Amino acid sequence: MSSISPKPVRLRLDAVAYESLRQQVLRRDGWRCQSCGTMSNLEVHHKQFRSHSGHDSEENLITLCNAC
Repeated sequence: MSSISPKPVRLRLDAVAYESLRQQVLRRDGWRCQSCGTMSNLEVHHKQFRSHSGHDSEENLITLCNAC
C-alpha cells in the first residue's frame, strides 16, 4: 500500500514584501533579461512555477523580458 504525503507548504510573500524582493532580483540581475540581455519590458519570473511548489525566494526568481 502506498502512502500519499501532503504537498509541502510554499513560501508566499505579501504584496509589499514581494515587490521588495522583485526589486532586489532586478538589481541582482543588472536590470537585464537573463536570456537575451535586453533592458526593456522586464519581468521577474519563477524558475520553478508556483503551481509546481516553487517558492517566492530570490533563488527561485529570474529577470526575463516580455519576449523571452
